[in-house]
Amino acid sequence: MSRLTLVSFDIDGTLEVGEPPGIVTIALVKIAKGLGYVIGSCSDRTLSYQQDMWETLRIAPDFTVLKHRLDDVKARFAATAYYHVGDTDTDERFALAAGFRFLKADAEAHRAWSTELFGC
Repeated sequence: MSRLTLVSFDIDGTLEVGEPPGIVTIALVKIAKGLGYVIGSCSDRTLSYQQDMWETLRIAPDFTVLKHRLDDVKARFAATAYYHVGDTDTDERFALAAGFRFLKADAEAHRAWSTELFGC
C-alpha cells in the first residue's frame, strides 16, 4: 500500500515569495518534493499566476488550484495524508471542509509541524 503524503501550500502570507511574505521557505517546499510528497499550491491567486510562480522557482508542482477547489485535489490524488499550509481562517475553513489537516503558517505552529512533516 502506498504511503503517499500530499502537501498544499497557500501563497500570500504563507510562502516566503508571497505578498506579504510568509514563513514557509522555498527550501522547505523542495524538501517536501525531495521526500516524494505530492506538492502544489491552493491560493486565491489565478492559476496562471501560480503556474508562473512555480516555473520561476524551478519546481514542478503536482497541482495548482484555486482555494475553493481543494476538494478536487483530494479526489485526484489517493494519498494517506493530506495537509494544507496556510495563514488565514479562510485557509483553515477550506482545508477542513475538503478533509485536509490544516497547518498554520506562523512561527509557533511551524516549529511543531515542520519537524513532524519534514524532519527539520
